[in-house]
Amino acid sequence: MRVSLSWLRELVPVTQSVEELTAAFDSLGLVVEGVEHVGGANLTGIITAEVVAIRPHPNADKIRLVDVRTVTDGEVLPQIACGAWNFNVGDRIPLATLGTTMPNGMKIEARKLRGEMSNGMLCSARELELSDDHDGIWILPSDTPLGLPIVEALGLKPDVVFDLSVEANRPDAMSMRGVARDLAAKLGLPAKDPAADLYIKGLYDTPNRSVDTVTAGDLCDRLTTTIIEGVRIVDSPQWVQDRLVMAGMRPISNLVDASNYVMFELGIPSHAFDLDKLAGECIGVRWAVDGEQIVTLDGQTRTLSVGSAGAVGIDGATPNEHLRDGVVVDGNDVPVAIAGVMGGHETEVTSATTRLLLEIAHWSPMAIARSSKRLNLRSEASARFERNTDEQASSPAAIRFIEICRETCPDLRVANFDSFYSAGVPAARVVRVRTERTNLLLGTNLDDATVASLIAPIGFNSTLVSPGQLDVTIPSWRTDCELEVNVIEEVGRHFGYDNIKRVVPLSPTVGRLTQTQKDRRLVRSILVGQGLDEVWTPTMIGDVELTDAGVGTDRTVRLSNPLVIEEAVMRPGLLVGALRVLRHNSNHRNPAIRMFELGHVFGPPRPRQIVPYEREYLSVALAGDGDDALSARRVFNSIVSALGVVPSAVLIEPDDSIAGMHPTRSARIVGAGTGFPIGAFGEIDPDVLTKWGIDRRVGWLTFDLGNLCNLPRRGPHLEAFSKYPSSDVDFAFVTRNVVAAGALIGALREAAGDLCETVSLFDVYRGKGVVDGSRSLAVRLRLVASDRTLTDADQLGVRERCIAAAAVLGAALR
Repeated sequence: MRVSLSWLRELVPVTQSVEELTAAFDSLGLVVEGVEHVGGANLTGIITAEVVAIRPHPNADKIRLVDVRTVTDGEVLPQIACGAWNFNVGDRIPLATLGTTMPNGMKIEARKLRGEMSNGMLCSARELELSDDHDGIWILPSDTPLGLPIVEALGLKPDVVFDLSVEANRPDAMSMRGVARDLAAKLGLPAKDPAADLYIKGLYDTPNRSVDTVTAGDLCDRLTTTIIEGVRIVDSPQWVQDRLVMAGMRPISNLVDASNYVMFELGIPSHAFDLDKLAGECIGVRWAVDGEQIVTLDGQTRTLSVGSAGAVGIDGATPNEHLRDGVVVDGNDVPVAIAGVMGGHETEVTSATTRLLLEIAHWSPMAIARSSKRLNLRSEASARFERNTDEQASSPAAIRFIEICRETCPDLRVANFDSFYSAGVPAARVVRVRTERTNLLLGTNLDDATVASLIAPIGFNSTLVSPGQLDVTIPSWRTDCELEVNVIEEVGRHFGYDNIKRVVPLSPTVGRLTQTQKDRRLVRSILVGQGLDEVWTPTMIGDVELTDAGVGTDRTVRLSNPLVIEEAVMRPGLLVGALRVLRHNSNHRNPAIRMFELGHVFGPPRPRQIVPYEREYLSVALAGDGDDALSARRVFNSIVSALGVVPSAVLIEPDDSIAGMHPTRSARIVGAGTGFPIGAFGEIDPDVLTKWGIDRRVGWLTFDLGNLCNLPRRGPHLEAFSKYPSSDVDFAFVTRNVVAAGALIGALREAAGDLCETVSLFDVYRGKGVVDGSRSLAVRLRLVASDRTLTDADQLGVRERCIAAAAVLGAALR
């Protein structure tokens, strides 16, 4: 929000300096992001002068020595050295006198230039920051009086513009009236309300035709229309144009400028329709029909939507009526404007307009925000509607518009004024505020009267219900205040946070890492300890990259307005990022890298959700010499062991259909007994590696860290080592290829019972003596008892139980 000092002084009699006002704004939470001096406010010390004589510099061919005077027939000032050659004797020019500080901060002082003194500076328009012209010294009109400050000679109006950062919870501060009200309360000054006591004779006496309609009360709960005749299109008064320029808006015409002026002054956007182009000479408000089109004021054809989650970039989503676009329609139910965003081209006010319909509505903030984002249409009006506007200010805004237009339209007449609420006049909001609670949250010691007096100047009227309790009536322009804590925040702002003593907060608890944070740090530590480097890759990727990675673009989350069109997909996995890093390093002759990444991946919404699915995944890419699927399995085993996940809770299942992975050297990781997906490991598909220009095998591991950590885990207690000797029992089972080795290992571990210390697979054989479609799995069990040396009978019992358990899976002892 750009706030000019001259406009502010019209509403509040401030005499404070720019620095003091900046501090006051910052204290109110309206942070000043910049201060701009305009209209010559920073041109003190620059006056008009006449060139009397010009002579060459004795020691520089491109510099001339110039004599000037500031009084007709007056004394000639000491010489000035100048490098410009576009002026002659008799020209009148701007002169920066000694001691002047230029707009760029340079101070003018007497100095030698190649041995000759220079006692000032002749200025270009660019050096005065009044133009981009830097071709030479600014030649002023020949009749320009001498010795005048340049600001006075050019008729400039010095001003200061504050660039305020207005947070989303301060809708009232999106207007000059709101800023003035807040500042006046802070400084203890009276504030003038430009909308107070406004009255247009005949405005409320005009017949109410009641032909305007609102069929979508959840989109618009108040609609005000004013039919105005006798208008003409001319330039706005200069004072209106000047203020709009300082507010950052380009003047267009008197009617458009009046609408914009009221928006900046009162915070109430409006839209003017050419009444003669409006079918039925009335408007209505409704939700859009899917696929409905309208040509907006910028000449673009916009396609409207009834709303779906896909409208914000989520593929495969179901319709969601909360994302619908709203429209303003004419008497034939044809859209003539996108509600709260932009008007239509067909009913635009032009130079031929003599009658208009002024529409001022109170729109649903979220409806406007969604339409503005989906259509990529941002405006000063939509920015205010998104924050919520004052539903009680429609009539004053209409009157203020008429008042400004009458300066250029002397024959203006109000033909109709119609204002109604679609759901009745809303009741005033009253919030109970406890003084004790206020002091507790703010760290103050305020009494009831002080609390009430601090917020009264900004429109919060208080009634003392009982000692320590106030009923505070929330003004209509503070739609953000709904709770007691919101009112307490206003008390704190106007009391001044710098007046509150700083104390160190005390807490009965000590901060600590969550279990998820501990797990994440542990996994990082394990991987770094194994010589892996952590990498970070972008979240946004492209369709071509997904296709080249063998993943495909089905069921992905897409952005409707990506920063780069080639990166419009939110990554469904970490494979593309890893391939990017591998290719980059390979191209830079560093192919043998071993790395990992911990990041979020995204998918379409789950049932009964409208937001994308998001999970934290870990990926490991091993491209070192000798790395393969077995290397990835070893890394996974080390992570499982470090996290204390029960080995039997993890099941490895061969799978030849994992996207982007080797069809015969890959497996899925699932929860044993549940089949709940966790991740996958193996090698990246050689065809994928070829497309990415990578010429070596790459071991690959990826899994959902949260799902893995949710598996059963060993307790924190320690188990004593047995002091008795252990015994190894080896088996070789012939089993079908479809039976997972992990399933066999799990069955053997369960069958061996408490005597089993470890189970490991040490050989896989396919070939002579083993039928096609099967393989031989050699497994070693290490048996040990905690209280005795194992006997032959103990080992025989374990052996028989294991053979029987394997038979259940179709595995036969070889």
